[in-house]
Amino acid sequence: MRAPTPRRTPLVLVASLLAAGCFASLSPGCGSGSNQLKVAYLGLTCEAPIFVAQEKGFFKEEGLDVQLVATDWDRLREGLGTGRFDANHTLIMYLLKPIENGTDLKITGGIHTGCLRLQKAVGSDIKTVKDLKGKKIGIPTHLGSPPYLFASRVLAANGIDPRPDKEPKEVEWIAFPPSELELALKDKRVDAVATSDPIGTILIGKNLVEVLADQAVDAPYSEEYCCAAVVSGKLARDNPKAAARVTRALLKGAKWVNENPTAAANLSVEKKYIASTAEINAQALSKLRYIPGVSRCRESVEQAAKDMKKAHLLKDDTDPEELAKRAWLDLDGVTDEWVEGLKVEKVAGGGPPKLLDPAGFAALFEGRRSCCACCCLSE
Repeated sequence: MRAPTPRRTPLVLVASLLAAGCFASLSPGCGSGSNQLKVAYLGLTCEAPIFVAQEKGFFKEEGLDVQLVATDWDRLREGLGTGRFDANHTLIMYLLKPIENGTDLKITGGIHTGCLRLQKAVGSDIKTVKDLKGKKIGIPTHLGSPPYLFASRVLAANGIDPRPDKEPKEVEWIAFPPSELELALKDKRVDAVATSDPIGTILIGKNLVEVLADQAVDAPYSEEYCCAAVVSGKLARDNPKAAARVTRALLKGAKWVNENPTAAANLSVEKKYIASTAEINAQALSKLRYIPGVSRCRESVEQAAKDMKKAHLLKDDTDPEELAKRAWLDLDGVTDEWVEGLKVEKVAGGGPPKLLDPAGFAALFEGRRSCCACCCLSE
């Protein structure tokens, strides 16, 4: 027979809560001293630093008890803004518009550079970005996707107004499911496409496009961060020490991924954080540059805000410098000097894989269309 359950007096309940670490301050949302955090993830290749920080104990080294929570793009921003999630790393451009609209979150450190491209159809009369005026540009999913944001910045920098509601339009945007961009090019429904890897490299490998602008190699974009660590505004205010600790763990995870991209790719697949094969994941991961940093990330936020304003992606009355200051948060112990002093292991056989050329990369994906792109593809 089961023993009768003892009655719990208020004092017993208080003691139980304290023992469980959730009365005064020891669980998410319970107060300002929490070491229990929820870190959100989307299940994307570029999120390897999150998975590494969890599996290699970097969160624990910082004194944190972290629960990883799978979510989607919309719930990610909403959850960070309300404090339901404490941290993540994601695209700077994807965060600035919500911050402009009052979403309560802070960018705290750079994770990796980008994988976005603007590409024109092979054989077209388009020679430079300026030639895109009056043309049709295919974008993945919808207006507001990261490839669209990047392409808008590039167009504005070259004297073309990218606004979809401008009359007369200077460019026409057409949204497709990511998998249909290839067919749209073949059918000549579009003259150019805004892409992210692996789609951009696959299209090059199939000799369907040529690059007009590449975030990874073309100045000034090559020197800026694509994805950055982000914490909820609630965590930043109530527990800045925990905000610093989770940021440090993510930056250490990024440094580990930079040294061990194949090992990181294998870990992400083996632990079932992403749906892919280890081989595909390693190739995709190795196309990103994980160079954790602070001051350069702050500059990236400032530059992205200025470019987004020029491209009419922000409100007419928004001051981009003020927006960048509102978006960024310096944290104690999160500095470039700290990053430079970080030492991480080098796993035997875990370094960069032999990179395939675009044709080989495209062939690798044929018949194996798992979603394993960087953070930009699934949006």
